[in-house]
Amino acid sequence: MTLLDAQVGEEYIIKEIVTDDEELDAFLFSLGCYSGEPITVVSRLKGGCVVSIKDGRYNIDNQLAEAITI
Repeated sequence: MTLLDAQVGEEYIIKEIVTDDEELDAFLFSLGCYSGEPITVVSRLKGGCVVSIKDGRYNIDNQLAEAITI
């Protein structure tokens, strides 16, 4: 199941991030988005969603949300 399938307001644990892009992987890691971390979809937008990771809220697009397995 990916972040695109997540219910708004539910907390999930990140299982893995499926990407071949090392820069993207490093960027997500800097946000605190890595395996074992809780993540919550706060709201859905036309091109993506707003997620809560640790103490921050981030807007991510659908392509990135699809790479995050929960």
